[in-house]
Amino acid sequence: MRDAESQARRLRRVLVALVFCAAALNYVDRQVLALLKPILQGEFEWNDQQFAHLGSVFQLSAAIALPFVGWFVDRVGVRWGYLLAVGVWSLAGMAHAFATSMQQFVTARVVLAVAESVHTPAAVKSMATYLPVRERSVGIGLMNTAPNLGAVLTPLAIPPIALIFGWKAAFIVTGALGFVWMAFWWPSLRRLAPVQEAAAAPASAPRVATRWRELLRDRRTWAFVGAKLLVDQVWWFVLFWTPDFFHRVFGMSQAELGKPIAIVYSMAAVGALSSGWLFPKLLERGYAVDRARKLPMLAYALLILPLPLAIAAASPWTAALVIGLALFAHQGFMTNLFGLAADVVPSGVVATVVALGAVAGNLSGTAMIEFAGWSLANGHGYWPMFAICGSAYLLALGWIHLLLPRIRLAGAD
Repeated sequence: MRDAESQARRLRRVLVALVFCAAALNYVDRQVLALLKPILQGEFEWNDQQFAHLGSVFQLSAAIALPFVGWFVDRVGVRWGYLLAVGVWSLAGMAHAFATSMQQFVTARVVLAVAESVHTPAAVKSMATYLPVRERSVGIGLMNTAPNLGAVLTPLAIPPIALIFGWKAAFIVTGALGFVWMAFWWPSLRRLAPVQEAAAAPASAPRVATRWRELLRDRRTWAFVGAKLLVDQVWWFVLFWTPDFFHRVFGMSQAELGKPIAIVYSMAAVGALSSGWLFPKLLERGYAVDRARKLPMLAYALLILPLPLAIAAASPWTAALVIGLALFAHQGFMTNLFGLAADVVPSGVVATVVALGAVAGNLSGTAMIEFAGWSLANGHGYWPMFAICGSAYLLALGWIHLLLPRIRLAGAD
């Protein structure tokens, strides 16, 4: 019996490691374009508004795909869903290297966005299906750390690759990494059984039809969706425009951009990890689920308030620390938000609810990216976006508390 439990524990760790790697690859592939902005802008003569459109088409394509993605993952399960998604987004990432016009870049971004939109619903469903409640928050915290690892390594690796081998090599190398991940996913996951609370909906079994009317009337759905609408705009804005911020405001070259961006996302990674461990510790100290989720979210929301100070920073390193603190808090907040979804939403529809939240987040991210392009093109600079970002998290927590005054685990009512 102990051997079986020990083996199951090891397999769950393998699952978390694979989801971690998929999340990192997801952000490596999408961040390459932003990092190569100075090179690509010079070669293709894009202006700020055109560059913003490339970011917007990615967000909008993902938003359109996500409702179907959530249904797809709930229907076929995470084994096949994840495998197919990583294969397609890897090919789409590599296709950027062969684009010669704005239209071809747009096509590659659309395919990349649709395939990468599978990641978040599939990852959260993996945690809800295969991890016990007390392990989920740590698993989700690690999952939320991974994009930051990708975002740290990418600015350190991509500019040198692009400067030595050309910008096309950067897209080809990063896209090819997905095929390495695929070689490990299927054989590892097929040996892992769902935990007892998710056993009624195993990942390989047919799924029941989603009851959309009930889902859309559920306060739990709208608590998650509304919070994602408010906070995801911050993440997408920072991810897409931070390289340009350091280039434009501090005059940093393509070769210099990597270090401050690496600082920003290193701090974000620590935020995700801290939150993943904080929730189970609060439970151990006797806190109810409601307080164990909301108190950390409040603390993280307060840490984001100083974000607008980055604009007035005297050096790029000070600005990097301020933005890094904000992303530290963002990832801590998001770990609890995803944990909230896994806790309160029935496992059979959790991927669908997470997908709906991602739709809202992608739409708000699209609006913020376009707003940034307009603001920069019209001489308003970065301050309007930073001001919006600083207040978003307190508003999101207030929304959650309004709809869910007391958080209860799914099935506990």
